[in-house]
Amino acid sequence: MHLSRVILHSELFPNQDCYPFKLENIQRTRQIVFESPIVFFVGENGTGKSTLLRALAHACGIHIWANPDCRRNQADPHQAELHRYLETTWTTRPVPGSYFSSEHFRYFSERVEEWAGPDGSLFDHFGGKSLLAQSHGESLLSFFTARYRIEGLYLLDEPDTALSPRHQLDLAKLLQEMGRAGHAQFVVATHSPILFSCPGALVLSFDHAPIGQFSTMRPNTSASSGM
Repeated sequence: MHLSRVILHSELFPNQDCYPFKLENIQRTRQIVFESPIVFFVGENGTGKSTLLRALAHACGIHIWANPDCRRNQADPHQAELHRYLETTWTTRPVPGSYFSSEHFRYFSERVEEWAGPDGSLFDHFGGKSLLAQSHGESLLSFFTARYRIEGLYLLDEPDTALSPRHQLDLAKLLQEMGRAGHAQFVVATHSPILFSCPGALVLSFDHAPIGQFSTMRPNTSASSGM
């Protein structure tokens, strides 16, 4: 593994009234220890999975591809500031990596198409053919298969949204294969039980405070008890 842990300095949060600083699971989580080369963030919408994943990318110096002409207005400007309160620890040294989001993959694919030029040799690094010439699910799997064989830290935000169940199984197999090889590490935010059933993976639930292993979590009954 490359990234061994991340510490959340909640005592330095600028406020506790705005998202994501107001989330109890974020406030009460002191650190996340990466005990497996494959870690899944799971939980309901709005629990901070994707937000923490993006913050982790910024804290690790990983570029996030985004279309500059299509920016989403954030209801809470504090959302992009979470990385300032994260402290990362590496096993030996920081390594290169990449951040995947299906939301921005189309923009990335278009840029690759532009840069490839007439000879198309750039496509050799992404499965051998244009990402735009394939179906969305096929282009994703082609990209994953080519990219994740390179040493690095890979952060994926809900890659399952455009993948069929069969392709989700293919991705889970790829993660397991590359994780076992020891040169690649993955942190994945997902809703897919197909993915987070990957053998040997560490599954962290964001539905509880603090964030903890999914297998050790019990249903939260505080809402029904009026607490």
